[in-house]
Amino acid sequence: MLHSNCTSCRPTSRRTFLSDVGMGFTGLALGSMLHQDGISRASETSTWSPPNGNPQFAPKAKSVIWIFLSGGYSQVETFDPKPALNRYAGMTFQQTPFENPLESPLHDKRSRAVIEQVRDKYSKIYPLQVGYSKRGELGIEVTDWWPHLASCVDEMAFVRNMWTTDNDHAAENQIHTGRHKLDETQPSIGAWVTYGLGSHNENLPQFVVLGGPTRADTKPSIDSYYLGPKYAGIPLALDPNNPLPYGKRGEDVLAAEQQNEFELAGELNRLAAVEYPEDDAVRARIKSYELAFNMQMAVPEAIGASRETLECQNLYGLNDANTRVAGERMLAARRLVERGVRFVQVFPSPYGVWDSHKALKTNHANQSAKVDRPVAGLLKDLKRRGMLNDVLVVFCTEFGRTPAVEERGGGTDGRDHHPHGFTVWFAGAGVKRGHIHGATDELGFHALAPGHYVTDIHATVLHLMGLDGRRLEVPGRKRLDIDHGAPIMEIIT
Repeated sequence: MLHSNCTSCRPTSRRTFLSDVGMGFTGLALGSMLHQDGISRASETSTWSPPNGNPQFAPKAKSVIWIFLSGGYSQVETFDPKPALNRYAGMTFQQTPFENPLESPLHDKRSRAVIEQVRDKYSKIYPLQVGYSKRGELGIEVTDWWPHLASCVDEMAFVRNMWTTDNDHAAENQIHTGRHKLDETQPSIGAWVTYGLGSHNENLPQFVVLGGPTRADTKPSIDSYYLGPKYAGIPLALDPNNPLPYGKRGEDVLAAEQQNEFELAGELNRLAAVEYPEDDAVRARIKSYELAFNMQMAVPEAIGASRETLECQNLYGLNDANTRVAGERMLAARRLVERGVRFVQVFPSPYGVWDSHKALKTNHANQSAKVDRPVAGLLKDLKRRGMLNDVLVVFCTEFGRTPAVEERGGGTDGRDHHPHGFTVWFAGAGVKRGHIHGATDELGFHALAPGHYVTDIHATVLHLMGLDGRRLEVPGRKRLDIDHGAPIMEIIT
């Protein structure tokens, strides 16, 4: 007896049959190899179905704004100041009363370098380059470079015991994908969220990137890989006249002409879909044409800062040349999630600019001044609109900076890359307010036990969105335990 829901029993057109028979021997060989690799085994796929766009359990958040500062900001000069660095400045680690962090078992346990670090280059402790004070009801320490965010600490949950394994800037991809440079690349966290939940708004992309990667080696931070291009991040420029490359109707093309072209392309694709009803690529192509046409109107409206009041623009720092770029991106992020975009990944600073091997004081002071007010403006704006109840904000970087001075090349005023311990913070939907979780040691070197690998951030985001990463796995793409991480339940309400 034939069942209508049996895809293998559906009628096959003559054209499809001839095409498939013509490639018959190739198909047999390929099928055999896939079976040997475990990709086509019925046991893996018979009970599997792709996500249906609904949360797997009750969510606390509907959208995510993921703010990433490329280059690695110093944990001790931002949100985890360490007074011991001033007391023991100029001394070696061995001269302090603390355990030598270079000899700690945590050092080798969490290290996996492409080029092994030379441990003895960290010879002298480098003092704090800025003051700090306790802020908010809990007395959370924040350095003086962040006066605007310091006024928001009662809305934030700080995780001070993050760690990763890559000591070079491939860690930027690692915090987004969970995988080291030496491993197979995985989809980014934005791709997993949108794969699991889809979009609230059919006229806008579900995963938007503002100020994001422009280099091929940083593309993994926004890519979707085997999940398919539908779930990759779409970079948008904040020019309302041309926000998307090749997304603007040509000046010599009338609106009616373009609409006719899209309708014809859509009709041809639908005819192909009838002939190949199980072809995901055809369905994705149809969807992309429809989205591309709709975005021409929806995207310029969504990113248009001029539609906001002057007071709102000033809250984000658009009235100051120093904060305007980051402010425009933060305001656009709010407008996008307000219109149903599921995941907005914001790079408020240029690529790698926080990398302070030299002149850390000058660099961090300048960069903080460009970002502090816009990010604080975002939190304040979300709160007054009631959006912190639905929007999750994540603020992170790829790694921290060493407690010791960077001495390569005769340096005396900077810090090197530091994957062993750094700080990120969360705010908004489902997150405890005015909360500190975890710590680094007295010198800010090691994330103290248990510590959180970067995929714990991913697991926390997915959990708050009502998703379990293990239930999103794709047959034939078995992920590692470390890929999934574990939600940081200590910061969740």
